[in-house]
Amino acid sequence: MIQTSSRLEGIGEYYFSRKLREIDEMNKKGLQVINLGIGSPDLPPHPDVIRVLQEESAKANVHAYQSYKGSPVLRQAVAGWYKTWYGVSLDPDTQILPLIGSKEGIMHICMTYLDKGDIALVPNPGYPTYRSAVQLAGGTVMDYHLREKENWFPDFTELEQFMEEQIKKDGPGKVKLIFVNYPHMPTGQLPEKKMLHKLLDFAKKYQVLIVHDNPYSFILNDAPMSLLSMPGADELVLELNSLSKSQNMAGWRIGMLCGAKERIEEVLRFKSNMDSGMFLPVQLAAAKALSLGADWYESVNAVYRKRREKAFDLLNLLDCTYDKGQAGMFVWARIPNRYADCYVISDEVLHGANVFITPGGIFGSGGERFVRISLCSPEEKIQEAINRINASRR
Repeated sequence: MIQTSSRLEGIGEYYFSRKLREIDEMNKKGLQVINLGIGSPDLPPHPDVIRVLQEESAKANVHAYQSYKGSPVLRQAVAGWYKTWYGVSLDPDTQILPLIGSKEGIMHICMTYLDKGDIALVPNPGYPTYRSAVQLAGGTVMDYHLREKENWFPDFTELEQFMEEQIKKDGPGKVKLIFVNYPHMPTGQLPEKKMLHKLLDFAKKYQVLIVHDNPYSFILNDAPMSLLSMPGADELVLELNSLSKSQNMAGWRIGMLCGAKERIEEVLRFKSNMDSGMFLPVQLAAAKALSLGADWYESVNAVYRKRREKAFDLLNLLDCTYDKGQAGMFVWARIPNRYADCYVISDEVLHGANVFITPGGIFGSGGERFVRISLCSPEEKIQEAINRINASRR
C-alpha cells in the first residue's frame, strides 16, 4: 500500500470543502440550501477591470511565462495603493512580491522559515489555514488565545510568559513566527494602535517575525490600516494582502506580500521553485483594480451595510448577541446558552430551515460559543433565510 507522507498526519480536509459536499447532496434532493457560510464575494469587479482583462488577453504577446517577481506594472500599482490608502512607502522593485492568492503566501512563509520543531504562534480563534500551513511545513503550532472580554486582542502577559518558559526549556530562537490578522477574521475586531505597538515590542524583544494577514481592511471600515505604517515595523513584519475581498476578485487569485527587501528575497527563494508567475493580463487587470478611487470602496460597502442589517435581524431571531462595530464581510455572534455548542445551532438551522451558518468552532476552541454569517449573499437571500428559520419554528 502507498502511504501518505507523515506531514499530512493531523491535517484533515478543509472544513468548507467537506461541508460544501454535504450541502451539495442536500441540494440534489431539492432542498435548495441557502449558504450564508463562505466569504466568497458575489459582486463583480469594476467593469474597467474586466475590460482590461479582455483587451490584454486578446493580444498575441501576453501568453508566455512571466517574471517570478510579477509584472513591474502590478508592483508599481501595489506600491501606489499602499501609499494612497495606508500611507506606506514601498520600493516596488524590492519590497513587493505578487502572489497567486495570499493563501499561498501563508504556505510560502511557513516553508521559508520553519524547520521541524520550530514554533509558530497562531491566533485562537483564527483562520484555519495558519494552523495547517505551519503543520505542513513541519513546524509546531502554539495557540495564543483571543478573548471577547479583551476585545479579541492578544494577551501579551500570557505570550511573554510562554516565551520565557520556552527560552528556559530550549533556548532562544525556537519561536519563529506569530500570525496576526486585523481587521480580525472571524470576529471582525478592528486594530488599535496601542495594541499594535505592544505587538511590535513583543516581536522585537523575542526576535519573532510577525506575519500580518490584512485582506479585510477596506470592508465596512472607514480607516484602512497597514501594520507596516507603524514605526519600527520594517524589520519585524511581513504583510499579506489581497484583491479577493476589497476588489471582488476572489477567483482571480491575486495577492501580495510586502516587507523588507531581505524578507522578500528569502520568500522568493521558495516561491520561485513552486510556480511560474501569473497570467500577464490578470496582473494588468489587477493593476487597474488597485487604481480605483474612494467611490469604488464606498459602493461596495454600501451593499455590505444593507446586508449586515439583515444579518443582524437573522441573529436576533436566533437570540444571538453581537458587536455592531465589527468590520469585514462577516458577522460574528455569541450563541444562546441553551445550545451545547456552535455545531448544534448550525446543524439545527441547516437541517431545520435549509440555511447554513458557520459554526465558530472551526476557527479554534475560542469560537465554540459563536457562529459566523457571511455577507456575500443578496439581501433577498438573507431575508429568505429569515423566513425559513421563522417557518421552521412554528
